[in-house]
Amino acid sequence: MSSVIEEIAHWIAKRDDFSDLARTRAKQAVSDTFACMVAGCDDFSTKAVRSAFALSIGTGGEASVTAGGRSTAAVAALVGATAAHALDFDDNFKPGMSHASAVLVPALLAVAEATGTDGHRLIDSYLVGLQVQAFVGAGVGPSHYTAGWHGTSTIGCIGTAAGVAWLMGLDTEGISRALSIAVSMAAGVKGQFGTPIKPLHAGLAARNAVEAASLALSGMTGRLDILERQQGFLELFGGADPKGWDLDQISITTDHVIETIGVIPKRHPCCGSTHLVVDMILDLKTEVGFEPDDVMAVETLVGIANQRNLAYPEPVDEMEARFSMQYCVARAIAKGRLELSDFTPEAVSAHGRDSLLQRVTMRSYSAEAEKLAGDSLPHRLTLKLRDCRTFDAERSYAKGAISEQFTDEDRVAKFLDCCRELGTSYAADLFERLESLERESDVRFLGRAIQEAPEVHTPRSTAALG
Repeated sequence: MSSVIEEIAHWIAKRDDFSDLARTRAKQAVSDTFACMVAGCDDFSTKAVRSAFALSIGTGGEASVTAGGRSTAAVAALVGATAAHALDFDDNFKPGMSHASAVLVPALLAVAEATGTDGHRLIDSYLVGLQVQAFVGAGVGPSHYTAGWHGTSTIGCIGTAAGVAWLMGLDTEGISRALSIAVSMAAGVKGQFGTPIKPLHAGLAARNAVEAASLALSGMTGRLDILERQQGFLELFGGADPKGWDLDQISITTDHVIETIGVIPKRHPCCGSTHLVVDMILDLKTEVGFEPDDVMAVETLVGIANQRNLAYPEPVDEMEARFSMQYCVARAIAKGRLELSDFTPEAVSAHGRDSLLQRVTMRSYSAEAEKLAGDSLPHRLTLKLRDCRTFDAERSYAKGAISEQFTDEDRVAKFLDCCRELGTSYAADLFERLESLERESDVRFLGRAIQEAPEVHTPRSTAALG
């Protein structure tokens, strides 16, 4: 009988027929994540990682490092993924309980640049890595995340290792080895949310995925049943109620997860646990029309894991603000939108003690309710205005999900917002090339764009390299 890892590797070996829809959505995810990498260049977490690895970043090396310099593919993946996740503007992936693309894209770009990969193969490697994140996530289920594991750095590492190994040209046995190795490199606890370590989780996962695939290429091996065996991933990381894996379900999977569930690009640059509520607030603000002084109370009901994520009712810095339901709701009410400019030290200093934050409360479903409903419970909102009107709303999916997809205009606007410091013309040209990524014979142009970006915006170069 095959192990879970072997079944996954066999599934990969059989797939050379990804649909046009799957490839289009993968291409859009690459574009969105690349923009988040650019936007995150100046974040403290990115600069700290660059500083820590300064001795290995220079003018030589096989891959471009975000915000300037070159290094090994592993270090380039580390810095790039940290930048991609730094502002919490990167996509969500429910099956993996992860920010899937923040790990996948920087790792794949680094290896693709080192090997001179074409755009079509890069896109397919993304689809391999994403599907494996879904397969691994299906086994440990929501209880893995609720227990406190950061799926981005655990499931993300394992799934990305498969995508990188496939991109490197490893065969079925080699991909299996990479997956086994990656299980031993998976780590990251959610208690670090609201600190610079959270984006570092994505960076470490991307670096570890590259190194796991490289080790597999050299012949390193481990147990192929390490996901399901005693003292394996499921037993140690599964939480209170893991689902386990159905090998037949893996084997018969035909439609790609990006077609059936998709990744969810973020509309708001903050923790995804706030997004359903913020979307409801913005919808009501459009429909009803109210100002901060009109609001008497905002009552929110979210999942247990979501409540745990949002641990900062009175944030003191921009990282805490991204993980504060109170701050995100208050800024959405005040402005009618959330932007990157709302999550700066200056913005949090100016608005982190607004009286409206005290009128926003949050509670979670009971453990019993979640167990009965699985992960299908909606987030709920009750808005009470001072004129005695009350409005109730609920949402199961954030805007950007397949049920309410981004428009082309949404995607362009977000890309230009993230890349605004590069100049509109420069950013628009990058977006157009990414739109036709599958026709690029060599994706090294993205590495050149990373290299050129600091030159276009000199202050960023000086800050990031310092």
